[in-house]
Amino acid sequence: MHHLSPNNENMPKLSLVISVYNEEGNVVPLAEKIADSLKGLDYEVIFVDDGSKDQTVRNILTIKDPHLVLIRFKKNYGQSSALSAGIDYASGNYIITLDGDLQNDPADIPMMVKVAEEGDWDLVAGNRKNRKDGFFIRKIPSKIANHIIRKTTGVKMKDLGCALKVFKSDIAKNISLYGEMHRFIAVMAALEGATITQVDVNHFPRIHGQSKYGLSRTFKVISDLILLLFIKRYLQKPMHFFGKWGLLILIPGVLINIYLLILKIMGHDIWGRPLLILGIMLVVAGFQMITSGIIAELVMRTYYESQQKKPYRISNIFKGGKQA
Repeated sequence: MHHLSPNNENMPKLSLVISVYNEEGNVVPLAEKIADSLKGLDYEVIFVDDGSKDQTVRNILTIKDPHLVLIRFKKNYGQSSALSAGIDYASGNYIITLDGDLQNDPADIPMMVKVAEEGDWDLVAGNRKNRKDGFFIRKIPSKIANHIIRKTTGVKMKDLGCALKVFKSDIAKNISLYGEMHRFIAVMAALEGATITQVDVNHFPRIHGQSKYGLSRTFKVISDLILLLFIKRYLQKPMHFFGKWGLLILIPGVLINIYLLILKIMGHDIWGRPLLILGIMLVVAGFQMITSGIIAELVMRTYYESQQKKPYRISNIFKGGKQA
């Protein structure tokens, strides 16, 4: 087992993955803090620009650091796709994710990697001990979301929303990120069988730029949480979900139609009855529930994974300030 020290030739290579979107005031000081915090270590810093409209890209290109890589998207695809692109590119033994807004502290990284090595943890996640966010806008919704996620997924973590995380490379590269799934990356790692621990880390208030988070994202998070719960419970047995609900709808419809068929045989007029319409609708809805959901989910996963397609397109890549 090796430990982090500048003189140790066997220390692991670290890949820092940072998704940025309109962070022109933060990228240069962040790169400087990383350089100071990881001095003497073997690392790469992968900035993924998610279609910024300001001077973020230009400011990154002014940084003369051979450790730095810039992946630039053609347009805004979202943070999950940006993290996925950076993780795909990363070549380190450990992959570290952190936000590009200077609220995470790069000085915590050596300590977290050491914890990962000594405990042979697959994931070491940060726990923001003194969170510097708006109480009602960020802290309360976050606490509620963390509670719901802990209860529904069984992953017992205090702070699921902290972006600062240290992954073993193989775990990070086996996580498929879509939609807003980056929020649940620790949960998805747990579903891959990862061993997880948390450590207290620093958290600073945002100084430059505006927060990208708001109440509007709550609905996206809820939708992705529903999908995550489906993946957790039914991915390998989708008929247990669709079949159950499909049958609960289909069986009453069949029984109603049998009842009406008996009435018809007995000479009663059943045409135009609301019960007939209900029976037909239940049968159709039951069949649709069983088939449509399965097809939609499988088509999405086949498109992205079986063909090894990515949910993003890269414009260009810069390494050391030069286009690769």
